[in-house]
Amino acid sequence: MAVPARVSLLCLPCAGASATMYLRWRTLLPRWIEIVPVELPGRGMRMGERFVESFDAQVARICAEQADAMQGSFMLFGHSMGALLAYGVAQRLRALGRPLPRALFASGSSAPSQRDPGRLPDTHDDAALTAELRKQGGTPEEVFASAELMRITLDTLGADYRVCKSFAYAGNAPLPMPLHVFAGHQDDIDALRMEAWSAHAGDAFTLDWFDGGHFFIRQRETAFLDALARRVGQAMAGGRHAPHAVA
Repeated sequence: MAVPARVSLLCLPCAGASATMYLRWRTLLPRWIEIVPVELPGRGMRMGERFVESFDAQVARICAEQADAMQGSFMLFGHSMGALLAYGVAQRLRALGRPLPRALFASGSSAPSQRDPGRLPDTHDDAALTAELRKQGGTPEEVFASAELMRITLDTLGADYRVCKSFAYAGNAPLPMPLHVFAGHQDDIDALRMEAWSAHAGDAFTLDWFDGGHFFIRQRETAFLDALARRVGQAMAGGRHAPHAVA
């Protein structure tokens, strides 16, 4: 089998996380997929910067800061909040007349047209945010055991949820690129909200399901990354592809 041409995959983090959530993918995915973890202000290597708490401002910031990375052959991936941001970036790039990604990958997030801000907890309530972290199951116990790490995590999560709450669906036209979506069977996002991503696709669309909750990308990492690499390869090759259910 011929090796696909090299492609950059810009990866946007979920709420409360930093770009480090994607670093290990560099050693687990084929070398022709260049993982570009996108660090948002206020976390990781950008800890000293102010959080961006508006969806439109965050999207504009990403488009400006990642302009060099979004040249040539590139794609966008996002998990949870990151999926919403990836969608917003693709829409903004189109509005600006800039080069578009070869494909958009959305994981663990309701379709933009089906967002329900009421699902999110009070962003200034530490107890509610902590309960949300527990429910989603993606936070190491060491974080809960450390007052300092919890403070950092809750501040980041609160700011990111304010970004999500500020999103307003504008009824944009479908995106002119393949749209591949990934979901967990045990996530609390209704299946219809995941399937609704199909209305945002103007090209090929797939929805792959995995066992696991909101962080199925970790719980079923090998199967998920196999599916991601396959979808990236299909997007590079062009054409339409059937959805694939992964146990």
